Amino acid sequence: KLLEEETYNTILLISYIYALIIAISAIFLQAPYGKLTAVSSSIFKLAPTINLSSNLGWFLMELPATIVFYYFYSTGPNATEPSALLFLALWTIHYGNRGFIFPYLIRAKAKTFNLWIVVTGWSVTSIHAYLNAVMIAHLDNKFKGTYWLSTWQFQIGLGVYFIGFVGNVYSDHQIRSLRSSGCVDYGIPTGGLFDYVTCANYLTEIIAFVGFAIASGGFGSLFVVFVTVANLVPRAFQVDRWYREKFKEEYPVHRKVLIPFIL
Repeated sequence: KLLEEETYNTILLISYIYALIIAISAIFLQAPYGKLTAVSSSIFKLAPTINLSSNLGWFLMELPATIVFYYFYSTGPNATEPSALLFLALWTIHYGNRGFIFPYLIRAKAKTFNLWIVVTGWSVTSIHAYLNAVMIAHLDNKFKGTYWLSTWQFQIGLGVYFIGFVGNVYSDHQIRSLRSSGCVDYGIPTGGLFDYVTCANYLTEIIAFVGFAIASGGFGSLFVVFVTVANLVPRAFQVDRWYREKFKEEYPVHRKVLIPFIL
């Protein structure tokens, strides 16, 4: 049933409504993880205050993106097609980093990742994985053969994706390098895009997902773009405010929040 086009389109529609709800909620709420744990919105404090280490929290939250995608992809008629296999490789690279390497490399060991964020995150990562795996391996015929790989849309999208992905990995490295192992305090990131914006890691993550959506050319891959923008744009302003309140005159006045020279 989940592999039928009618069911898929229904879930896709519900997913976009869910993304809209996330967008509205993110404007008013501060999710309790990372540097905003101590200043999270009161609604999250109604939930059980079970905090995990950032390593474990990120790992658990991202895990469905790998499990769900592989499960649905593996049963698809397009699973062994060259175009589909390339997207499988992209997914493996992306979530190999985000779901396994990134959590492992986090240096802060303090328990600042609320379990509630993990549980709510599972809905997003599971839907995201389902929508893309079923689109690529089951329903979209453009992933048969190699034709799609020769189109300008795929090639431009792939280029945008890798710009975002490499930039995101580098931005994460810059943030990590500010801390000695086990340190829980924060510093001011500098270098690269951080000379222009507070949240270079958010900007590059958005760019990567936009690139993937362009390259795949399906409405299923747009879901995570909407959710990522809905979640990270309001959070970027919250993080920027946090930095300016913590570091005051030390923080660069000219630095924008998310988009160099603009926003």
